Amino acid sequence: MTHVPGTLRRLVVRRSGGRCEYCRLSQDGPEATFPIEHITPIASGGETAAENLALACVSCSLRKATRQSAVDPDTGLTVPLFHPRRHLWSDHFAWKTVRLIGLTATGRATIQALAMNRPLILAIREEEALLGRHP
Repeated sequence: MTHVPGTLRRLVVRRSGGRCEYCRLSQDGPEATFPIEHITPIASGGETAAENLALACVSCSLRKATRQSAVDPDTGLTVPLFHPRRHLWSDHFAWKTVRLIGLTATGRATIQALAMNRPLILAIREEEALLGRHP
C-alpha cells in the first residue's frame, strides 16, 4: 500500500464529504477509517495525486482492487468502472430507498463488480437511514 501524505488525505476526505465515493457510505458510522483509493492503480501508471485519489469504504476498495473495467450485466459489454474524478455520481447511480440503481452501463457494471447491493450493505444502509446518515 502506498503512503498518502496527511495533507493529501485530508483533502480527499474533505472533498468526499466523508463518504465513500462509490457507494456513498458515511465514514461516520463504521469503526474503521476508510482507505484512500488509487482510482487508476499505481501498477497501471496511476499517481498518488489528488486527481487520482478517492475515499472508498473498505468493501468498495477491496472489491475494486486494481480493476478499471467490468462487465455491464445488461449488455454483456466490458465498460469502464465509475471514476470519481471524471464522472458525476448522479449521472450513473440513483437510490431506490437503500438499493443503488445503475443508470448507465458504467453504473450497472460498478454496482455489480463492487457488490454494492449485497444483503449486508443493504442492512447497513437501512440502519444508516434510521440514524440520518444515508443519503
